[in-house]
Amino acid sequence: MSHIVQIQTEIRDPVAIRAACERLQLPPPVFGETQLFSSTATGWAVQLPDWRYPVVCDINTAQLAYDNFEGRWGARQQLDHFLQGYAVEKTRLEARKRGHSVLEQLLEDGSIKLTIQAGAAV
Repeated sequence: MSHIVQIQTEIRDPVAIRAACERLQLPPPVFGETQLFSSTATGWAVQLPDWRYPVVCDINTAQLAYDNFEGRWGARQQLDHFLQGYAVEKTRLEARKRGHSVLEQLLEDGSIKLTIQAGAAV
């Protein structure tokens, strides 16, 4: 039986943040207080390609702090790509914890199809 699921991503898992960074070949995330343009944020800082300031993930609130000056200091597509990578890696981690296998397929539109097979961890 097949099920289509849509999820809203909340960034709450530092292991999945790190896995998303590895997946996208980004520098490892760094925990601490990070300077943005006119403020600071505390959490896991992720440096996206061509972004002037990092995105800071507060895993306690699932909030993201960033300043890309409405796209002038970093393209929103890079953030979307990171969020997609996080969602895929978090799904993989949770599926494997439950003993399931995960098959990943990149679709032509850039979306990613995950197929999870129950009880077949690889």
